[in-house]
Amino acid sequence: MPSPDVSPYPVPNQPATPPPRPQEEPVRVTARPPASPEVENIKELGQTNVADYKSEIQCVQIVGQIEGHLVLPPQNKTTKYEHIIPQLVAIEQDPAIKGLLVVLNTVGGDVEAGLAIAEMLVSMSKPVVSLVLGGGHSIGVPVAVAANHSFIAETATMTIHPIRLTGLVIGVPQTYEYLDKMQDRVIRFIVEHANISEQELRRLMFQTGELARDIGTILVGKDAVKVGLIDEVGGLSQAVQHLKQLIAEGAPGPGKLH
Repeated sequence: MPSPDVSPYPVPNQPATPPPRPQEEPVRVTARPPASPEVENIKELGQTNVADYKSEIQCVQIVGQIEGHLVLPPQNKTTKYEHIIPQLVAIEQDPAIKGLLVVLNTVGGDVEAGLAIAEMLVSMSKPVVSLVLGGGHSIGVPVAVAANHSFIAETATMTIHPIRLTGLVIGVPQTYEYLDKMQDRVIRFIVEHANISEQELRRLMFQTGELARDIGTILVGKDAVKVGLIDEVGGLSQAVQHLKQLIAEGAPGPGKLH
């Protein structure tokens, strides 16, 4: 009698049990090492310490278009105000930083974002020097004048024109009153922090015949100094030397001078 473990009716030509397949080794995925802080700063903020030199001067650049409440298309070169403002807060709190150099090459952008940056600069307790390279147009003008001393390159330009709106505009008196109030905010800030009168600024702002598709005025280098908008024609060396002089004298921030 066969044992219970053996079938009494074996199946003919039953294939043998296949040998176990060798266990495949798992595919190893090599993770990309995280980028260094210097690389991240270049990608996100456009800043890096080029040389290993501990300077008491911090540089902040305002380039391209100042981006505010609306995200601009990816092909636009932008400066995001939510990146600039935390930098200014950190500079204000860092005791190792004695002065700030602001380099501008901007076409303008969001009015409220530009004014926010300008108000932050003018309220700093440390001396600030601005340098306009290439262009400091539109809302870049208040940012340029929000400094203890402002420089402009000889070939740099600044465009002064009224505030413009894009998109849907409701044709009611309140819309025009709002535009007038916003325009007055910009004019008042520039007049308070530059050596130009309100009458002259309004004349330049509403001048016709100089711009092809707009009203306003383009000022090149010495012209911006001549009307009192910018303090001096100069470049990087002059701006750094003047800032070092302000630091040595213990000069206060821009807001304490007006």
